[in-house]
Amino acid sequence: MIAASICQDGSSKKKILISSLLFMGLGHILYLKQYVKGILYALIEILFLFFTPTVYKKIAGLITLGDPHPELPIKQRDHSMFMMIDGILILAVVFIFILLYYLSVQNALSDYKDYCATGIKAKNKNILAELGNKSFPIVGLMPMILLVLFFVVVPLIFSACVAFTNYSAPKNIPPNNTVDWVGLDNFRALFGGDATWSGALGRVAGWTLIWAFFATLTCYAGGMVMAVVLQESKIKIKPFFRSIFILPYAVPTVVSMLVWQNLLNGSFGTVNRTLIALGLLDKSAVIPWLSNVTLARFVVILINLWAGFPYFMLLTMGTMTSISNEQYEAAGMDGCTKTQAFRYITLPQVLYQTMPLIIMSFTYNINNFGAIFFLTGGNPIVADSTVTSARGTDIMVTWIYKLTITLLKYNYASVLAVCIFVVLAPFAIYNFRRTKSYKEGEL
Repeated sequence: MIAASICQDGSSKKKILISSLLFMGLGHILYLKQYVKGILYALIEILFLFFTPTVYKKIAGLITLGDPHPELPIKQRDHSMFMMIDGILILAVVFIFILLYYLSVQNALSDYKDYCATGIKAKNKNILAELGNKSFPIVGLMPMILLVLFFVVVPLIFSACVAFTNYSAPKNIPPNNTVDWVGLDNFRALFGGDATWSGALGRVAGWTLIWAFFATLTCYAGGMVMAVVLQESKIKIKPFFRSIFILPYAVPTVVSMLVWQNLLNGSFGTVNRTLIALGLLDKSAVIPWLSNVTLARFVVILINLWAGFPYFMLLTMGTMTSISNEQYEAAGMDGCTKTQAFRYITLPQVLYQTMPLIIMSFTYNINNFGAIFFLTGGNPIVADSTVTSARGTDIMVTWIYKLTITLLKYNYASVLAVCIFVVLAPFAIYNFRRTKSYKEGEL
């Protein structure tokens, strides 16, 4: 093979750039004499060009989502969801190709820069050495990048795209019928276009935020109180009480919530039957623990407190051990009471160290499916439940579940998922930016 000449003074940079842009690896082959690397890059583009018709077909399918063919058997009709997934996967492949194309151009320019500095062109046998040195970070991260791209980013994009379609029962469920792009129609319907749906969204979203706030606040406050009591008490069996308090957290949520659901059943629950047996309650006036909206919401927060406070108790006790006893001794010498010591020494330092975890707990409770679904199932029924399937104690995530499983309203469920992502993403980014690895790393 005949290689074109290049100058060592940097004047050939434009030739390297143009040739590398014209075809992957062309700059390596023509000017840098790196035939193996250049051929590998060229093979990538040749392979991509070979599959260009398939790429075009899949992207066209993503745009149209198929055409209705009622004359064909169901199995032979266009499946809009499969076409959407295929199209998004192809776009991910195109993104990877563009990224590799960019890297090939940058690599050619980098090798030319090294040639200008040393006057020596990299030999073909040095490719493996380069992969183990200069290119090792990219090569090492590539498998993880591919996994994240195809198993995290692609499903997220697919879920978000469904929000802009009419994918719902009964008229738009493939393969019997095709799905169409509808733009922002679903968002308009949920955010004011349809009074029933927008009212249900406002009610569920408001209760979700109230639930997340009080679930986090009560568990944190309860855990801190118990941690302080155990820390300050002088009884010798503190480890026993600590073990007892951990039990609610150790039991799986599904089991504990289902047990509480049976205990609080209004008709035959153990709690009501015990109150009746003790003469504290009349048989004709049982307490509707889970069938009254207001009472059910209060009970949900209360049971969540029982199940969640041990986590924060352990967290607070661990944090309190890092507080120096000298601070309490100095405060005691100044006449500080235990209440004042807690207020001005313990509480500020514990809050400072656990605040990121409090925020994470708040975001977790927004999506706390088990605490709601296995305790109340979203009940009791309210006025719009028949149309929207949203019940009195449903939060956003349980409503999404019912929209997909019960009503087959995948488009509306996707809209809610997008809304949850928009709300929770800032919390996740904030927590990530506060981590030590972010502050001290090179991200």
